[in-house]
Amino acid sequence: MKNFAKNWIYILIVAALGNTSNTVAQEGEQLFKSRCNTCHQIDKNSTGPKLKGVKQKWADAGEGENLYAWISNSTALIASGKSQLAKDISGYSPTAMPAQTVTKEEVDAIFEYIETYTPPVAAASATTSDSTAVANGVAKVDYKYNLTVFNWLMFLTIILVVVIIVLSGSIIVFVKSDYFKQKVAEKSNTTMMAVILTVGALFTSFNSSALTFLRAGEAKEGEPWLLVENMDLIGLLTINIVLMFVVIYLRSLFNQMVAMTKKEADLAAEQPIAAETFTKINAILTDAVPIEEEHKILMDHEYDGIQELDNNLPPWWVWGFVACIIFAFVYLINYHVLGVSDLQIKAYEKEMEQAQKDIDAYLSKMAMNVDETNATLLTEKSDLAAGKTIFDNNCTICHKAKGEGDVGPNLTDKNWIYGFDVKDVFYSVKKGRPAGMPEHASKLNPVQIQQVSSYVLSLPAAKGKEAQGDIIEK
Repeated sequence: MKNFAKNWIYILIVAALGNTSNTVAQEGEQLFKSRCNTCHQIDKNSTGPKLKGVKQKWADAGEGENLYAWISNSTALIASGKSQLAKDISGYSPTAMPAQTVTKEEVDAIFEYIETYTPPVAAASATTSDSTAVANGVAKVDYKYNLTVFNWLMFLTIILVVVIIVLSGSIIVFVKSDYFKQKVAEKSNTTMMAVILTVGALFTSFNSSALTFLRAGEAKEGEPWLLVENMDLIGLLTINIVLMFVVIYLRSLFNQMVAMTKKEADLAAEQPIAAETFTKINAILTDAVPIEEEHKILMDHEYDGIQELDNNLPPWWVWGFVACIIFAFVYLINYHVLGVSDLQIKAYEKEMEQAQKDIDAYLSKMAMNVDETNATLLTEKSDLAAGKTIFDNNCTICHKAKGEGDVGPNLTDKNWIYGFDVKDVFYSVKKGRPAGMPEHASKLNPVQIQQVSSYVLSLPAAKGKEAQGDIIEK
């Protein structure tokens, strides 16, 4: 039992290291979303270039330290002439990257999150009973449903772990007996060590998946205290499946040890029965001729002393061959002659058509069937307040808090580059513009885009960046 306890201590140490990595990743995710997400995306270019692999690129160029200076003040680094890479990047966008007040540790945390980031899988379609709902083509997680499933999976995990501990303890007690000390004690301890490390590694890898715990006051209305993503459920389900196999293996190992204590007479009595059963099954499947009767099927020819037996084809092979022929005829008639079932391309087209219908139905039900063709100007205080929150979180880095403009144009004057109607603004926010405006359809739903567009058009005039564009508001 001492060795068993030591093994679990090893697991706790590994899990603690996993927790440290998880904390850094969570901090980096928060910093990325608050500092970088407006202009940059991780795996594709936007207003700024994609950030995946950027740190390694600077390191390969021998300018790893200059990366921190670039993030803190890109304009100063370019002016200093110390970095050739900074000069090359400066031509990507006509506007300079705003200076950022961040420490080296925070920059490292951001890039730690970027390098370990995996894009979420968007759902093709959804119904009201699904754990994910589709909003504007993007999967929205049902955290309440996921938390319920998570609780049941955790309950199952605890049961399986308890069973593993009980079985492990029983096996360890068993192997300490005099009968097993020389034969199986060393093997069993090795097996137990492998099982425990496997279980510990599984929990550590699951722990590195970032579960989001919400403190009091952070959770939105209708949101649970723990945000469980779909990938978290898949990870936990995988752990349960592996634990189930561990339980089955330990139970089999225990039964084998118990079987070894049976009297030799009992085992000798069981062996003929098992051998006879195997012989019957083998004869049915292979139609093999007993060795003592092989002279009956011996063929006349001989090559270099080697003779040939005229065995029948194994029945299992013949049955399989006949089944394949029958299946081929059924398949041909079903898909190519009668056309009862759809071929792959037609089935795909039908699925995509149904998925689009499901998306449209969901958007209509949730009052989100808004786009650049039917957007209207909202004037309710609640809508404008929601639009202001969205603006503060997504737009101020380029347009400033009052909309007076910085990297982006002034949104409060009467000059407009792409139009001043709410439909024009909606389109700009949704799909972006070539001058550096990123798309927000992947971040905001249609109602939110309509709210922030209406808020922008309600902004009072503010002195800031000089007017741009030729369209004058009437």
